[in-house]
Amino acid sequence: MDDQLKNIAEQAKIDLKECLNQNDILNIRAKYLGKKSLVNSLYSQLRNLPEEERPSFGKKVNELRNELERMIDEKEKELKLQIVNAYDSVQANDLTLPGVYFPPGSLHPLTIIRRKMEDIFISLGFQIAEGPDIEDEYHNFDALNTPEDHPSRNLADTFYLDNGYLLRTQTSTVQVRTMESYPPPIYIISPGRCYRNDKPDPSHSPVFHQVEGLVVDKGISMADLKDTLQFFAKAMFGPEVKSRIRPHFFPFTEPSAEMDISCVSCQGKGCRICKNSGWLELAGAGMVDPSVLEMMGIDDQIYNGYAFGIGIERIAMLKYNIPDMRILYENDVRMLRQFSRELI
Repeated sequence: MDDQLKNIAEQAKIDLKECLNQNDILNIRAKYLGKKSLVNSLYSQLRNLPEEERPSFGKKVNELRNELERMIDEKEKELKLQIVNAYDSVQANDLTLPGVYFPPGSLHPLTIIRRKMEDIFISLGFQIAEGPDIEDEYHNFDALNTPEDHPSRNLADTFYLDNGYLLRTQTSTVQVRTMESYPPPIYIISPGRCYRNDKPDPSHSPVFHQVEGLVVDKGISMADLKDTLQFFAKAMFGPEVKSRIRPHFFPFTEPSAEMDISCVSCQGKGCRICKNSGWLELAGAGMVDPSVLEMMGIDDQIYNGYAFGIGIERIAMLKYNIPDMRILYENDVRMLRQFSRELI
């Protein structure tokens, strides 16, 4: 029996010398210490020994197990140390090799356009205001003179949450909160995400971005609104861009208007993008309805103002000739890489 124990120990030493990696260590551990290992097979031989020899033999088997565990653990540590030293050696050599190249990142086109829009309006004296994406019906609809039977309040158009809350359908809610908190004069823009229950298509998305503006001061006229939007259009698309104002309807402005710009693709001559009209819709706008000012506690006999809303995706698609809004959300690196050198 003693010879058998000695042979197992000697064979283990030979196997450990030939061990080259962690996988070999696992195999040796299973061979000598596992459930069906050589050491465990020795325990099964105890029943065949005379009763007086069993304690002595069992003690020797336990000593062999402990010795094998020590040898295997030491070999494992030795292999790990070799790996670390080899890695350090590789790191220390060839310092003349070129470094690892990481291609430059870039801002998303929507971020680029948003920052450009902010810079333009800040240059006109506007301040940036922000508000929550989750709103109540009062700030999203009631305070903006939107009646209960208006289509935008329908469940099919708005994402409603519990307890009368909803995902804001426009950043006009920030205008309301600003008028509640600060007295005139007010000159703000409110950029941010909006949410509407639209099916994604080339021109619609359930999540989109807007920049809405609000001015409340003394002696504000429609001419001020037109000049502001014209300045924005020329700053964004170039001095050759023309603009026009045409009548429209919004619940919270009176009178209301839509602003169009000459097609940035065909310069107003008529093409597929502008549907041969020569004009592209840019923004919804109008003079703030006196009832909205009155609801906010602002004297409409002293103050008046204008408001406008511009879609960031709309500007990005026109600026970069992107035919489908969904491309902006796919995060295709081939598309995003084009903006790596875009100046902010």
